[in-house]
Parts: sequence; structure tokens; C-alpha cells
Amino acid sequence: MTKQIKIGTIPIGGGAPVVIQSMCNTRTDDVEATVQQILHLEAAGCEVIRVAVPDREAARAVGAIRERIHIPLVVDIHFDYKLALECIAAGADKVRINPGNIGSEERVKAVADACRQKKIPIRIGVNGGSLEKPLLGKYGKICPEALVESAMGQIERLNRFDFDDICISLKSSSVPITMAAYRLMHERSAYPLHLGVTEAGARTMGTIKSAIGIGGLLAQGIGDTFRVTLTADPVEEIVVAKQILQATGLRQDGPNLISCPTCGRTRIDLIPLAQEVEERLKSVHKPITVAVMGCVVNGPGEASVADVGIAGGNGFGFLFSHGEVIKKVPEDQLVDQLFALIETL
Repeated sequence: MTKQIKIGTIPIGGGAPVVIQSMCNTRTDDVEATVQQILHLEAAGCEVIRVAVPDREAARAVGAIRERIHIPLVVDIHFDYKLALECIAAGADKVRINPGNIGSEERVKAVADACRQKKIPIRIGVNGGSLEKPLLGKYGKICPEALVESAMGQIERLNRFDFDDICISLKSSSVPITMAAYRLMHERSAYPLHLGVTEAGARTMGTIKSAIGIGGLLAQGIGDTFRVTLTADPVEEIVVAKQILQATGLRQDGPNLISCPTCGRTRIDLIPLAQEVEERLKSVHKPITVAVMGCVVNGPGEASVADVGIAGGNGFGFLFSHGEVIKKVPEDQLVDQLFALIETL
């Protein structure tokens, strides 16, 4: 089990539930736009939010943003330690830095001291694209061992200043390298891990990479918090993140849809039927499993794990629950009858 830290009031690691994060793509110094985006993300299910702090104007906005939102605020700092100090004083709940690019020992110590006094954790963010030159020279390439060695060196640096309230991320745009790095770090330390595949891509490929990389690690019991990175509206990141948690069995705060891929036995237009059910389930918040199956012969039995389901025939279908047929229904009434049953659960 990993060490537990707290981002605001939210525990990370130590057996706590896995936490969903995202990052704003607004200019942080535009307080109104940033707050509105965070509120939309909160409504979608985001539990921790990060903002970029590239300059003094962004740092000055942190306090005003923090006052108007309801989830912990993480500030992303590169190079200028004074920006970190200003954000800490303004009420940030966590600081994401790479100690290697903060500068001198005195500057790293100043950030560590300020975080310790405010009881604010630090995420050490190691990224394949910004590995230290000595490590690239040693290993000759970006690899899991180099990412982990970078993280361990930066942990030691913070530990020298009596700071250990740390979370680690080891991100690469390569799914295999990312997964191997996190597995190696999991073996070598007990610090909580922030998972992510960086620069994962747009909605489709980014979802696939994140499902494999993040979901694969979570399924192995590795990871305490994560962000899905998509070149898309950040709300889409939350949608995919919740689907990953559901697929890995770590959380079910809404319906789980299972459906068959169709075959030569199918006599109903199953694809639009499944799409309609999927769309209507977006307004359902019950932790249930719903099945849409293509044939009445095998469908109910194959989907016996489902709380409710429909199986198509030729102009008709069956409404069933846990494999037991409830009644035969005309095809054009199947979806409405299914949702009427869902309402009773």
C-alpha cells in the first residue's frame, strides 16, 4: 500500500479511492473563464483540478480562482520558484514541479519549506520529453529506468530539506514505456502515483492509449490518482476517466452497458438500438448493468450478469433480468419498456 497524502481534504494513496484529475486549458489570468471551466469539470466529476502558472499574472489569479471553486487546486510550475511561493501563499492545495528545473538548492528548499508550513504536497512530475541530459547520456534514450532514476533523484533532493509529502508521475507519450516506468517505481517506493500517458492525442487515440496505459496499471493495483490527457474539451477527459474506472471495476457510480457485437444470428437492427440505449443511459445515475443483445436464443443467458436487458428477435425482443426472460415485447417498444423497468429498480 502506498503512503497517503492529502490534496486539500482529498486523500491520495494509502488505500483511498482512485481520484480523477484534469487540467484547465484557459488562460489562468482570465479568472472568469478559468472558474467557469472548473465548475463545468466539477459537474462532470472532476475531483482535483490543475492550472498552468507560466507568469506572475497567472500566479496572482490563483487566490481568486481558489475562492470560487469547490475542488482542490493544483498549480503547475516550471523554472520560476517565486511563482510557486506566490501560489502557495494564495491558497493552492498542491504544487506540481520538476525540482530539476527549479534551480539552485536554495530555491528548491524555499519551495519545500513553504509547502511544509502550509501542509501542501508536491507532485514531482517526470516527463520523458524533459529528462535530464546526464540521464539521457547514461541510458542513450528515454526509457523506464531513466524516468525512475530521475524521480528517485528528485525525491532525495526534497528529502534533504525534510520534505516527504510527495506524489510521483512518470509520463511518456509511449504507452509501454509509461507502464513499465510506473511498475518499476511501484516496486521501488511507496509514494502515491499520479498516472497518465502524456500527449496521448485526440479523442479516439487518446482514449485508447489512456485505457491501455492507465487502465492497465489500475487493473494491476498500481496508481492512486490520474489524468486522461486529450486534445479535446477537458470535460471529455472526465468522461473517459470515469469509463476507465468503471471498466477496471474500481468505481460504478452509473450504469454499465454491455452489448454483443452482432453476428449472423441477429435479426434486429442492433447497432442503432445499442446507440439509443447508450445515449439514454447518460441521464441514468444508478449503479446497474444493462445489456443489449442481438439474439433471443443466447442473449439472455450470455448477459445473465445484467440487472436488466433486451435481446432482439425478428420484429420483437425479450425483456430480461439476470438471464430470466420477463416478457416478449414488440421491437418498436423494446427501448421504452427497458427504461420503464430501469425506473423501477
